[in-house]
Amino acid sequence: MFNGAYQTGGEGVSNWDGHKKIKEQYDVHGPVLDQPTAALLKDLKARGLLENTLVVFCSEFGRMPTFQKGASGRDHNPSGFTAWLAGAGVKAPFSYGATDEFSYKGVGAVTTVYDFYATILHLLGLDHERLSFYHNGIERRLTDVHGKVIRQILAAT
Repeated sequence: MFNGAYQTGGEGVSNWDGHKKIKEQYDVHGPVLDQPTAALLKDLKARGLLENTLVVFCSEFGRMPTFQKGASGRDHNPSGFTAWLAGAGVKAPFSYGATDEFSYKGVGAVTTVYDFYATILHLLGLDHERLSFYHNGIERRLTDVHGKVIRQILAAT
């Protein structure tokens, strides 16, 4: 419950997934998410904490630019979606990358998950090439053998 007016979670129209009735669902989800997120950023900035706090906003998929067959919702789209970072050394305001004119696939400054992780780790003061964990008998990196820090989004490079 949010301010006694909004309820999310579970299945159906209160599910965050947006497959069935995206307009109806997101009319509910927008206020539940947008107002507290904006308040968090504003509060961190007012208290001088945003310079040292990294806020990461990301999901596992974007949304297709078209409706799913037989529904008023949209399916997952791993080929083009938005994530954003704020604070802790990230340029602001700044936009990096682009999708095609149909918003289906990344075409400009396409970033891999490995690059995204490497950049987050860098902003946290960790070298992704040296950070490893033991798994199945060998040392592994969180970014596998891939990943480069996206220096273009850093406030100071």
